[in-house]
Amino acid sequence: MSTATATRVRYEQIKPKIGARILNTKEELLSGDLSDEINALLEERGVLVFPGINFNDEEQVKFSDLLGGNADEISKQDQNAVFKVSLDEKVNENVAEYLKGSLYWHIDGTTNKVPIRASMLSAKVLSPEGGDTEFANTATSYADLPEDKKAEIEDMRVVHSLWCSQFYHTPEPSLKQIEDWQSRGEAEIPLVVTNASGKKSLVLGNTAHYIKGLDLKDSQKILHGLREFATSEPYMYAHKWTVGDTVMWDNRTSLHRATPYDPASGRMMHRTINRGGEAWEA
Repeated sequence: MSTATATRVRYEQIKPKIGARILNTKEELLSGDLSDEINALLEERGVLVFPGINFNDEEQVKFSDLLGGNADEISKQDQNAVFKVSLDEKVNENVAEYLKGSLYWHIDGTTNKVPIRASMLSAKVLSPEGGDTEFANTATSYADLPEDKKAEIEDMRVVHSLWCSQFYHTPEPSLKQIEDWQSRGEAEIPLVVTNASGKKSLVLGNTAHYIKGLDLKDSQKILHGLREFATSEPYMYAHKWTVGDTVMWDNRTSLHRATPYDPASGRMMHRTINRGGEAWEA
């Protein structure tokens, strides 16, 4: 008499401080039987790589739904909640300028009260040069900070704004650009956030404008110093894409950026986003 064995997530660690490579088949992933395990592993490892899984759009949306559901994108370009990530203005006429910020370390949705819980990116067309994606774990890096540094930053609050991030790629904007950027809003959130399981992480990146109540010079030294530490070798993983790969990351605990590439190269990624659930602070 045979006994059915439950399917389990099969994976290998990428680095001790970040990342796991998922080895299950597409059929196993889309069955829904692994959703709880995958979500738990995502929180533990920060970044999950599904090499050569070759999701089509319908399958990617289904998988995102199984893990918590899709949120509306920047601009819903079709009816299946897939956003086409491209710097080509012919593809993303209204948001290509803002997507240039993706070339610098950032966390998505820092000006939203409830941030994106997770993002999933699938490679469709690659750039001949550049276009890799780098990730950094802001939970494991926070855990490794000296205790005196943790105590120093524990109660700090940071003002985040989209307009701050745009100066990274357009240092001499027009007045019209400035007015448009500033109309997108800003938010004040803790530098150190705690999720429902008690895990603490840093909220950093190119939207982090300044720390409330500090001299701007001191504020910048703290923010950039923490970013430098959080993106250093033990906590950073650089994914070199192959067409058909999918990568998912915990947005609350993962800085990410694309390495520079030619906007006219045709590089195309399809992204789905999983809903939040926890505000930055209670």
